[in-house]
Amino acid sequence: MRHTVQFRAKGHPNIRSRHKTTLMTTVESHLTPRGDCIIAVDAETGLAQLSSEIKQAARKPETRITFSLQAGNYVFEVTGRGDSELTYTDEIDMVARKSSYTCGRTLMVQCDKAAVDIPKELVEFLQDPETVIKVQLIYETP
Repeated sequence: MRHTVQFRAKGHPNIRSRHKTTLMTTVESHLTPRGDCIIAVDAETGLAQLSSEIKQAARKPETRITFSLQAGNYVFEVTGRGDSELTYTDEIDMVARKSSYTCGRTLMVQCDKAAVDIPKELVEFLQDPETVIKVQLIYETP
């Protein structure tokens, strides 16, 4: 079974993309330099707004979840998996984690990349508040 979600977000001058274990999108428009895992702001959706089918797929450990970010000619992809403890209750943030930690903000666990892995050229593009970021989430359950 395959489910796809698409939404838009924006860039921000304070995007640093330095976090070694997570990356995050937020519906909030404000970002301080301390938010070094945040890679997009003003997102059109948080986890709580996703459909019940998506939430069910995310709760299956065998579900492969792909987060794809496109900005201009750049594409960055992160792959992780679902977990039975994922709740998708947060209305503001989506956090992809390299670890197995879960909370209401966790999008996926055991990711292959984090914010620090985004190429410098793309980070510079993400720092422009005029940049429109296209995010696609793909859930693949065998």
